[in-house]
Order: sequence, then C-alpha cells, then structure tokens
Amino acid sequence: MKKILNVGSLNIDYVYQVPHFVQPGETLSSTGYARHPGGKGLNQSIALARAGAVVHHVGHVGADGAWLVDFLKSEGAGTSHLTEVDGPTGHAIIQVNAEGQNCILIEGGANRSVTVADAAKAVEALGFVAGDYMLLQNETSAVRELIALGAERGLKVVFNPAPMDKSIREIDLRAVEVLVVNEVEAAELVGAASYDDYEALLAMLKQSFPTTSVLLTLGSRGSVYSGVDGIHHFEPAQKVVAVDTTAAGDTFIGYFLAKLAAGATIPEAMQLATRASAICVSKAGAAPSIPMLRDVQS
Repeated sequence: MKKILNVGSLNIDYVYQVPHFVQPGETLSSTGYARHPGGKGLNQSIALARAGAVVHHVGHVGADGAWLVDFLKSEGAGTSHLTEVDGPTGHAIIQVNAEGQNCILIEGGANRSVTVADAAKAVEALGFVAGDYMLLQNETSAVRELIALGAERGLKVVFNPAPMDKSIREIDLRAVEVLVVNEVEAAELVGAASYDDYEALLAMLKQSFPTTSVLLTLGSRGSVYSGVDGIHHFEPAQKVVAVDTTAAGDTFIGYFLAKLAAGATIPEAMQLATRASAICVSKAGAAPSIPMLRDVQS
C-alpha cells in the first residue's frame, strides 16, 4: 500500500442550521448550532484514515486547535508533523439550510502559515518515496510550491483546488497527477460560461492539461474520471435524502485515493467513494458524518 502525505487545512467548524441562507441586510435566527472539527484537509485525512489508508497530515493550528490534532490522532492519521503556531486556528462559519445544502465562510488562520519546508521535512522524516501520494487542497499557503515539491520528489500529486480563486491560474497544473474538481470549479478553471455539459468541461480540461487525469464530481449524477486509460462514468447506486452535504466531496476524495493507494482500479475506487459520500450526506456535520469503511462495505 502506498503512503499518502496530506498537506492540508485544519479548521474549527461553527455550523448553524437555518431555514434559508442569510440574505444581504437580513438578520436570521438559527434553528440549531454545533461545533465540529473541519477543514478540507482534516476532512480528507479523516476519510483516508477511516477508509484504511496510511495517511500523514502536515499542517498548522493555533493553541485553540490542539483538540483537532488529538482528534486526527485518535482516528489513526499521522500527526507528527502538525505544528502549533501563534495566532488562531483556521475556522469556518457554515450555514446549512432546510434542503441540506451549505453556505460556507472561511478564515484561513494558521493554515496560511504552512510552508514548503514543512512538507519537505515530513517527506524525508517519514520515508516517502517516488510513487507515494501527496494530497493538496487550496486552503493552505504555498500550494504552488508544494505541487512543485511533490513532482520533484516523484510523488503522485492529487490536487483539489477548492475553494477556487485566481491563484489557481498561476499554478502549473501539468505537474498534478489527478485533478479533482466539481462542475462549478471545472467551469471556473477553464473559463466556461456554463457547467451543465460535463463532457464539454472534461474536453476543455484535457485540452488545457493533457497530461493530468481529471476526476469530475457531479453531485447527484455521480462522477466521471478521464485519464490515460479512458473515461469512466459512475452513477450513484441509490438515492439518499441529503441532510448535510458539507463533507461529501472530501469523503469522496478520501475514499477514492485510499482505494487507489491500495492498488484498486479506477472503477473500483469510484464505486467505493460514491457509496461513502452517499452515506456522508445523510448525516449532519462535516468530519462526524464521514463513514467508517465497515459501514460503506456493508
């Protein structure tokens, strides 16, 4: 089994249940509140660990985020290269409406102080070799340098460029092994006017990044993978009632990559990831909603 180095964000999620998303000028009372461990990086490490992968997390927290490190460690993720720094831990304000959709405001906090040296030190100390994986999101600093480091060391870089912003256009995505995007992110990345036609989006992505495999998530329509061995489209096996979609994409990525690292085929990895994300959206919360492997298999 290949090892996975996740250089990713760690956030404290403040989740508010609301009848609808707050509108400009509106004051709205929430119908529920909870605090959860979160951040795309942390969520993906939890999904990887619960899926049985060997994952080590590199990242920064403030003193207020020490409990996030304890949580990751209790789940089986490697935490020896998580560093406490001055200042607040990253956090997110999450609104979840009556339909289970979410609206998220992120403050980067300590995630903005991650450096390429943090990752380089972990690669050496933990014995990562060519063919192992490096997983990245767009919630930390130094993303461009981290992608370059992974490519230089022969690691397979899997990049989830969320949240999308203009900095992504400054990154050489040809160094990425697998690019994971949803429809909206894909359209923004290639400058498409619409995200309704996923086949057109895939064609535009492959034209822009011909050596990069693309995993495009399509929400309730499933997912599609375009790589050197062709295109694989996997639709959900069953419909579920969405309670909270916050960690659906992170769950999908974690389970997909865990299966790949264990030597599975692309369709096998997509099937497991699809089932895991379906379970995830049926529960409230981000990290707490990510299922265990035994529950996905059953």
